[in-house]
Amino acid sequence: MKKITALALALAMAISLVACGSNGSTSQTGGSSEAGSASTGASSSASGAVDPITLTVYSPGNENSVPTKTIIKYAELVSEASDGAITLDVHHSNELGSDAESIESTRMGTIDIIFAGTSGFTSFYEKAKVLDLPFLFDSAEQAYEVTNSEIGEQIFDGFEEYGLVFLAEGDNGMRHISTTNRPIHTAEDVVGLKIRVPESQLYLDVWETLGATPVALALPELALALSNGTAEAQDNATYHLVANATYDDIKYFSNINYMWMGCTMAANANTWNSLTPAQQEILKEQAVVAAKYSFDTIAEDNETATKTLQDAGVEFDFEPDVQSFKDALGGDSYYERYVNETWYDQEMLDAILAVVR
Repeated sequence: MKKITALALALAMAISLVACGSNGSTSQTGGSSEAGSASTGASSSASGAVDPITLTVYSPGNENSVPTKTIIKYAELVSEASDGAITLDVHHSNELGSDAESIESTRMGTIDIIFAGTSGFTSFYEKAKVLDLPFLFDSAEQAYEVTNSEIGEQIFDGFEEYGLVFLAEGDNGMRHISTTNRPIHTAEDVVGLKIRVPESQLYLDVWETLGATPVALALPELALALSNGTAEAQDNATYHLVANATYDDIKYFSNINYMWMGCTMAANANTWNSLTPAQQEILKEQAVVAAKYSFDTIAEDNETATKTLQDAGVEFDFEPDVQSFKDALGGDSYYERYVNETWYDQEMLDAILAVVR
């Protein structure tokens, strides 16, 4: 049952209620702001609609990363939508800690709003692991429409128990496969292939089931592993190869869209509950607009990265036999292997599949 069009229409109607230009000013001063330390001396904004407040927003990525570009855009959107009443004090580039450290700081309240990789939240919020299932989405566009709909709200509806409030889900790319020694067109081509994957059991499970030899390595170890043959392949998004400079030994790239990665925007629960309904409305609505910006930006970066890789001699297969990979896993029945895991939610999975299948 296809519901994507209806979801997109509903989202567009919600967004159309909010001004979403990009001419607002963004504060990017150093130092952290305590949650709840907002300036609320005036009773309303210049327009008489929104109380003035300053909140800290953070992404661990560097200034050129998509998450950081997204929070800068978010600050502009919020400033314009609030007529300058809400200021987001933007920090990035590990100023306030790594992903894990800054997520914990947001839970504690020393950061007001965080935008970081969803995998960083699953260490304590397992319910979001449903988004790590392979071939769940055929495209990043599907992921945006699902995760920023009522389904996304349901996935993250337990956040407040952990000191957080879910605002929106952004993009961190669709994962593909690139290799040093062989083109990949069908699932049979990966049998015996030594492929580097993140240190995650779900990723290991996929490639073991496909007959490959997954090698779990931290990202800083990847370039050397590809160079010395410890790994013969990687499963990153297109723009990640260029951004992380892990393509020197890559000769082939296959767009299999096997796994989607998200970035979650969340607020400290105490900070959020101290805001007025008008402030909350603006922050929530513009978070979804900013999330869409992250998807659009990654799409553009993927195009640029593809050109960079092609110029470097990488051969692309833009239409691999994706169905062969799905069939090799057993289709949607593959997900049943996790039925006894504490994070597995069949009702939630069925709701997602009803939209995307």
